[in-house]
Amino acid sequence: MENKYGVLFVCLGNICRSPLGEGVFKNLVTVQELSHKYFVDSCGTGGWHVGSKPHNDSIRIARERGIDISGQRARKVSPADFKRFNLLVAMDRSNRSDLLTLPGATADSVVCLREYDSVVGDLDVPDPYYGGWDGFIEVYDIVSRCCERLLASLEG
Repeated sequence: MENKYGVLFVCLGNICRSPLGEGVFKNLVTVQELSHKYFVDSCGTGGWHVGSKPHNDSIRIARERGIDISGQRARKVSPADFKRFNLLVAMDRSNRSDLLTLPGATADSVVCLREYDSVVGDLDVPDPYYGGWDGFIEVYDIVSRCCERLLASLEG
């Protein structure tokens, strides 16, 4: 963690969207040989799933794309995260809003992932929890293209 830029992906329960963000971003920095520069994690604004592995469909879609997120465990965001991480990346506007109410949060340190989307549209990554398999495919595609642009902007 020392001297590394911390990126924390945040969704509601930390079992669907943010684990994919963490996995995709870690994979990108590994492939681009930038792991020495970044510290990456994920969490949720809610604590319902603390200690749980990611949703089976998040694990499945990541695995189909060559990324293993099965070892991740859900945790809840804490005020200490604003000291440990340089950038908190919310999966939707509601989670960004929730993050901004916590001690230590600043508007500059909390962004929505879709601010980095090449497709013009909503700032919210849809929650696939009740949407079936197609929802997880859509979320993976959104997260993947946004993470690529996020890393490019950090490296730019």
